[in-house]
Amino acid sequence: MSPSLNALFCLGLCLGQGLQAQIGPLPKPSLQALPSALVPLETPVTIRCRGPPGVDLYRLEKLKPRDYKDEDVLYISAMKRHNAGEYRCSYQNGSLWSPASELLELVATGVYEKPTLSVKPRLVVSPGEDVTLQCQSRYGFDQYALYKKGDAGPHKRPQETWYRASFPIMVTAAHSGSYQCYSFSSKSPYLWSAPSDPLELVVTGTSGTPSRLPTEAPSSATETSKTTTIVIKNPDPTTGLIHQSYMKENLARICLGAVILMLLVGFLVEDWHSRKKSPLYRLRAVHRPLPPLPPTQKAHGRQDGS
Repeated sequence: MSPSLNALFCLGLCLGQGLQAQIGPLPKPSLQALPSALVPLETPVTIRCRGPPGVDLYRLEKLKPRDYKDEDVLYISAMKRHNAGEYRCSYQNGSLWSPASELLELVATGVYEKPTLSVKPRLVVSPGEDVTLQCQSRYGFDQYALYKKGDAGPHKRPQETWYRASFPIMVTAAHSGSYQCYSFSSKSPYLWSAPSDPLELVVTGTSGTPSRLPTEAPSSATETSKTTTIVIKNPDPTTGLIHQSYMKENLARICLGAVILMLLVGFLVEDWHSRKKSPLYRLRAVHRPLPPLPPTQKAHGRQDGS
């Protein structure tokens, strides 16, 4: 097999592997709400979809009611009730669509009056003790959510009795901090009340003293800062996607460069062989016998006169 055919064969294998790597399952994008997925009414929020580099098209969807836009960012200048709900996103590369991202639950807060949060038996406890945080509303909500400042997500519980829910805790040093609770209805799971006044649980015998928070109801601006840990604290999965994409691109470049080099070497070798053979062909052509010359008319005239 000639060198050029070998190089073409290697090029086909390389391109086939590259296409197989690109046609394989696309990584799932990530979806974030900034600064938080808990959004007080009339405040701004940005929903951002992130995938690997070189994406052809993003699609961001709201599930109920079903609506979508072919962009990677949705900016809501003032949160309304109809903006609350489940969101997801995906992206397209060529003719392939990625899997959908994890669902993002965008919650509108401040829709209802705030509940009250209390603790039993006391606020200052030692590690190993049992305490119970109770969230109570004067309205008939059947769902409650408890947030600790710095946690990545809520703790939800259904109503127990008398419009309240209890959250029992076996105290460790990690439970020291500020807590708030929300109330909402299971019929409208993304429309929540305003947050309760913060309650500070102090665990004695731990390193560091937690800061005391004001007892008055937080404003919309301060509420956002207290709940920014829902999504922002999660690690960004797009870092791995970008690294994986760069590795594939570098491998394809190296493979393609090697094949091009082999093609050039093959063409040079074939050209050298052709130049080596061509002088022999020209030497043989010089030694071919020439045909005899035809007799001239002058020669015929001399023969007739004689």
